[in-house]
Amino acid sequence: MSLFKTLHIAPRFPSTMPAPAAKFAPTSPTFGDESQGGRLQRKIQEAPLFPIGIVGLLGALGYGAYSYKKRGNMSTSVFLMQLRVTAQGAVVVCLTAGIGYSLIRDFVLPKLKSAER
Repeated sequence: MSLFKTLHIAPRFPSTMPAPAAKFAPTSPTFGDESQGGRLQRKIQEAPLFPIGIVGLLGALGYGAYSYKKRGNMSTSVFLMQLRVTAQGAVVVCLTAGIGYSLIRDFVLPKLKSAER
């Protein structure tokens, strides 16, 4: 006897239906002979926050290296703990900004455009 019948639970995907993963084969769109510059430009247009994140990462690494050199008599473990807390705070700020950007782009701007028409 199956576990679903024992617990009186209907299976999520009945045996007569294929699972959703079986319906769709993973395919990637082909962009032909795309140059590296064209590909980078397309990726930036698809995800505009990604290059901002890369620049932020490089800035944080530079700041961390500079601060480590100028830390004075602070122990390395205390410095790294403070740097970790700062980095986690930056991640929370960036995620919040990204979610806000996505919400505005997906929900607010379409309503404003439809209201103008």
